[in-house]
Amino acid sequence: MEARRVSESIAEYSELALPNDANGLGNLLGGKIMHLVDLAGAIAAMKHCRNVVVTASIDHMDFIHPVRIGQWVRLRSSVNRAFRTSMEVGVKVWVEDLIQGGQKHVSSAFLTFVAIDVTGRGVPVPPVIPETEDEIRRFEEAGKRREYRLSLRRGHAPLGT
Repeated sequence: MEARRVSESIAEYSELALPNDANGLGNLLGGKIMHLVDLAGAIAAMKHCRNVVVTASIDHMDFIHPVRIGQWVRLRSSVNRAFRTSMEVGVKVWVEDLIQGGQKHVSSAFLTFVAIDVTGRGVPVPPVIPETEDEIRRFEEAGKRREYRLSLRRGHAPLGT
C-alpha cells in the first residue's frame, strides 16, 4: 500500500452559524461544533484512505470562545498518523466575524477514525508521510496519544461489572 503525504489529507469545511443551532444566549451549541468537527475529521480521513470511515474516539475538547449567530465557523483537518486500520486526525476550529472582522480559535480536537468495509470490518490504511516540522511533531505526538488511549482502554473494566 502506497504511503500518502499529510498534505493530501487536508480538508477545510465551513458553515455560517444559524439560529436553528443556537442556545438561548444566541451562541452555537457545543454539540453542533462537535458535529462539525466530526464531519471535518471524517473528510480528511476519507481523503487519506479513500474508504468509508467511522469515528472510534474523540479526545478532550474545550470551547475557548463562543460562536455567535451570523458568524462564520471554519474548520481545518488533516491526518496526523495512520496505524493498521485507524488514523488520528487533528481538527482546528476558528470563528470569524464577517461584519466586524477578526477571527478567534474556538476549539481543537484529535479524533480516531477506522476504515471499514461493507461488513463493518477494519481495512488497512496507507501510511502517512509527514514532511514539515509541524507534521513530524504531530506524527510523533500521535503515537504517544495512541499509546495513552490504548492504556486507558486496557485499564477500564467493562460497563456493568
